[in-house]
Amino acid sequence: MEFVSGYRDEFLDFAALLFGWFRKFVAERGAVGASLEGRWRQLEAQIRRLPQDPALWVLHVLPNRSVGISLGQGAEPGPGPGLGAARLLGDELPLHLQDLSPYVSFVSLEDGEEGEEEGEEDEENGEEEEGAGTEKVEPQEDGEPATTSRESPQEAKPPGEPEEAEQEACGEDGCRDYKVEDEMGPEKRKERRSETAPLHLSCLLLVTDEHGTILGIDLLVDGVQGNAGRGSGTENLAPRAYVLLCHSMACPMGSGDPRKPRQLTVGDAQLHRELENLVPRLGVKLAKTPMRTWGPRPGFTFASLRARTCHVCHRHSFEVKLSPCPQCSAVLYCGEICLRADWRRCPDDVSHRFWCPRLAAFMERAGELATLPFTYTAEVTSETFNKEAFLASRGLTRGYWTHLSMLIPGPGTPRHPRGSTPSLGLLLSGDPYQLLQGDGPALMPPVPSDPPKALFGSWQDYYTWRGLSLDSPMAVLLTYPLTVYYVITHLVPQSFPELNIQNKQSLKIHVVEAGKEFDLVMVFWELLVLLPHVALELQFVGDALPPENDQQHFTLQRDGPEVSVRPNSGVSARLNSGTKEKGGRRDLQIKVSARPYHLLQGPKPDLVIGFNSGFGLKDTWLSSLPRLQSLRVPAFFTESSEYGCVMDDQTMAVATGGGTSPPQPNPFRSPFRLRAADNCMPWYCNAFIFHLIYKPPQGGGACSAPYPAPPAPTPVAPPAPARRRRREKKAGRGVRRRR
Repeated sequence: MEFVSGYRDEFLDFAALLFGWFRKFVAERGAVGASLEGRWRQLEAQIRRLPQDPALWVLHVLPNRSVGISLGQGAEPGPGPGLGAARLLGDELPLHLQDLSPYVSFVSLEDGEEGEEEGEEDEENGEEEEGAGTEKVEPQEDGEPATTSRESPQEAKPPGEPEEAEQEACGEDGCRDYKVEDEMGPEKRKERRSETAPLHLSCLLLVTDEHGTILGIDLLVDGVQGNAGRGSGTENLAPRAYVLLCHSMACPMGSGDPRKPRQLTVGDAQLHRELENLVPRLGVKLAKTPMRTWGPRPGFTFASLRARTCHVCHRHSFEVKLSPCPQCSAVLYCGEICLRADWRRCPDDVSHRFWCPRLAAFMERAGELATLPFTYTAEVTSETFNKEAFLASRGLTRGYWTHLSMLIPGPGTPRHPRGSTPSLGLLLSGDPYQLLQGDGPALMPPVPSDPPKALFGSWQDYYTWRGLSLDSPMAVLLTYPLTVYYVITHLVPQSFPELNIQNKQSLKIHVVEAGKEFDLVMVFWELLVLLPHVALELQFVGDALPPENDQQHFTLQRDGPEVSVRPNSGVSARLNSGTKEKGGRRDLQIKVSARPYHLLQGPKPDLVIGFNSGFGLKDTWLSSLPRLQSLRVPAFFTESSEYGCVMDDQTMAVATGGGTSPPQPNPFRSPFRLRAADNCMPWYCNAFIFHLIYKPPQGGGACSAPYPAPPAPTPVAPPAPARRRRREKKAGRGVRRRR
């Protein structure tokens, strides 16, 4: 039994949702038979009886001028169920977007002559459309449709009817599940394009509501028949668009039951005119005028995941009715067949029969994990949490916030390439919190003049001292440095008191299998605010790090806004924290090693930390864990669920013979609940913390340090500055001399 919630790129779940609906849509649209006309009449009558959606629906026509899709050797042939859909929907689910690179890649079509001609035509048409006006035309509430439903079928035939309408709907791009192209043979395919040429998705039809929920999608491969004279590629689209609208109403992709819109607006003038005779048949009012430009409401976003899937067959909720296991309520199934198959899976320790009582216990922690002090807690911990809408409504569409969702950076945003260290220009600005800001006022207040007088053990305490409002979502980004702070000040003293870590003036910390946390590297500046008298060195290690950043090293200093670049030593940046330091200055050094941890060479660290580790999802852990066993350093890891902690303990036992400590909730976990596709368990970034328990050395009766010792008393406040301690020592020596 394996869940990948919290570990898989959100874009892959989103792409699987799109391809799953598109595959079903193509299969149903391509079905032909003697009763085709009657089937469409029946579907139209069914749609007319559907309840009305008060939201406005929009049919977007999005031409593609220059991007093609190249299929690798592992991809399925044909533009229909292929395009890597099997890799997205199959049993072996990829975790990262780069896992699909052998199968699917995007290429530019601008280099070819044919692509250049199409691009020029598209640009000309685009200029004409832009010149017509850029103001959004709001559909009129009292607008009457241009035609009535009494029009005869011969005057405007719905798609699927015989003769001309059916021929238009089933053009080159194919509507019969895209199998016609395979039957043509390689000779005919070469007449249009070579077998190695990329597929060109000339146009995308997209049905959404005004809030951003995607309801249907259609891909036009290599254009449609008769589009040679048009650059926009929207000629003869009415039959296809009508089919798409019908399926979007009968089987909405996003969420909710079948429904029809109160009103529909179209983003193309010609398509709007062609649909005037078709849409009224469905009992839907068509706006009087087309939507000239795409001008949705300010809160419009594409939610990353709005449909659930069966844990066994991966079919979505728009295909089948899903229900959780009646005993644990944790796992979603489409019916008794998939539930029984998962219950009887072999070996027994991967079956649902083995995991069901454990998952039921995990579900009982949902309330505890959702207990947070923020004003928005109820919204962000809900199972239906729309992360994109939450961030967009607060103007968090730039900087590091774009790494938390699929939102694109806002206009004028300083570009910070994903997976790279901050550019020298950002360091020169002297503001360590620049990438943490949104569109509104500054989110991070000035640093308090005095260092913390007590240790923080909750978001409430930290927010109060830092001057943050409980309405601030900064906890979503600060979960990484605050988790490191909690490990240093609370967990290491409790589990490894003999290390006396709180009295160390410098700490070398390895962040293993680093990924997203390295993309947010500047958030670790907050460690210098919380531990101002400790020199910290963070070394990010992992083969998922960009190779171009390997062996990079830069230093962040707190004593001024000056920046200096030193050869052979990386970048040294002096950032202004807004306060004058009392006591000795300390730096934060960042190092990068783009390699698996077991191949890392260098001095032994004081502490090892991993975020949302997922030992069982990556083979390199089977080598990295024995490496940690040989180093025997304190190693703490976070997980996004209790299920992940149990799997990590099993992997540790297999790799080293050791184990892990009982997991405990992380008080500095992210407040955003991670939406799971095939289960209802509570998932949060950095939700639980545990540490490794190493196997005792062979031949020794006692375990060598730092094997966990009995719990120590509650840790005391941070140590005093070094200068003050030196003065105290000198005073003591003077007293001894006088005696």
